[in-house]
Amino acid sequence: MIPTEPSRVVLVTAPDAETARRLGLQVLEARLVACVNLVPGIESHYWWQGRLESAQEVLMVMKTTVDRIPTLQEAVLASHPYDTAAFVVLPIESGSQRYLEWIRASVA
Repeated sequence: MIPTEPSRVVLVTAPDAETARRLGLQVLEARLVACVNLVPGIESHYWWQGRLESAQEVLMVMKTTVDRIPTLQEAVLASHPYDTAAFVVLPIESGSQRYLEWIRASVA
């Protein structure tokens, strides 16, 4: 099924569970996302200011619609403690009709 209003998965990393919960609650209350999954204990390795770094982080997996992305990005980046926060948007190519409709209804 191809949704009439495309849905998206947004990935954001946070430094800890408290920050991820705060950001998640903020965007849920604003109805910018239908759901936020928190995946604790990820180990990130990355380049930062010319050096290899590593950190323990929490991955936030958010489901929303394409029209909410600009406001969601603005809200997350304005409240995120990182100087350069990850904010990656992935298309949902297909899924169960009921689930995709639930995403749309939840952010309406």
